[in-house]
Amino acid sequence: MAKMNLLQAINNALITEMERNEKVVVFGEDVGHFGGVFRATSNLQEKFGKDRCFNSPLTEQGIIGFANGLAAQGSFPVAEIQFADYIFPAFDQIVNETAKWRYRSGGQFSCGSLTIRTPYGGGIHGGLYHSQSPEAYFAHTPGLKIVVPRNPYQAKGLLLASMRDDNPVLFMEPKRLYRAAVSDVPEEDYTLPLGKADVVEEGSDITLVAWGAQVEVVQQAAAMAREDGVSCEVIDLRSILPWDAQRISESVMKTGRLLINHEAPQTGGFASEIAATIQDKCFLYLEAPIARVCGLDTPYPLAHEKEYMPDHLKTYEAIKRTMNY
Repeated sequence: MAKMNLLQAINNALITEMERNEKVVVFGEDVGHFGGVFRATSNLQEKFGKDRCFNSPLTEQGIIGFANGLAAQGSFPVAEIQFADYIFPAFDQIVNETAKWRYRSGGQFSCGSLTIRTPYGGGIHGGLYHSQSPEAYFAHTPGLKIVVPRNPYQAKGLLLASMRDDNPVLFMEPKRLYRAAVSDVPEEDYTLPLGKADVVEEGSDITLVAWGAQVEVVQQAAAMAREDGVSCEVIDLRSILPWDAQRISESVMKTGRLLINHEAPQTGGFASEIAATIQDKCFLYLEAPIARVCGLDTPYPLAHEKEYMPDHLKTYEAIKRTMNY
């Protein structure tokens, strides 16, 4: 075991896989000698050379188009989009090429070896172009997997699993945890299952679901509710696509209540999909309406970031409303 922050765990996972598989190549804007804007790829170019870790032009569409070609021809590209906010110029490549190439070619070709890494979310005073959480846009796309870690241990295990999965994976890293989250991480090789939620805390009165940095927020709210005698079951979804509907359903059948927290705006957010599925599977078990605690339906504000964020206080108030329904 070694103490690592989230960035170090991601860097360690990349080194582990590049040593194991010589077909892994890492590229993106400034990822080479500079190590990327957050330094997640530090020392990779020095260790593996410029053929396996290199800078791309400043064109997100070009990055993913190039990555699709590499993946289709047998390489294992790990493409970095510098901020998730910048991923939209590559949207067509991801949803119309990356996700559909295997289906379109009848299984003759695939982009399944492609992993796209990108930092997402707020909490760093980045304003409207460096703080967005666009996971729901891509969750509408069959053929992709979407994975979000909550801490360094999860980040290494999930990233290694993503790079080895036979499907293209969008790996979204909560940037506000990059240096804030520190935990024990095995130095050896290990993977964590994709598509399986993780029960972080067991409880009996209400199920709280979140992913990424919001898991800690939900845990803080759960601790406050515990002072009121409310037993909260906290679940980290970990994978947005596919998502673990069975695990969430089993929890809600036990607790009778569900609250979903995510940083993206509420309208069309992934909480809506979870709520619709759970009311279908668990309708007769529900003792209160499903609650959503989300970001606001506005562009991400700079001056009012604190008001925008679905923090532990908003979550705690929603727990109380749900329990008192």
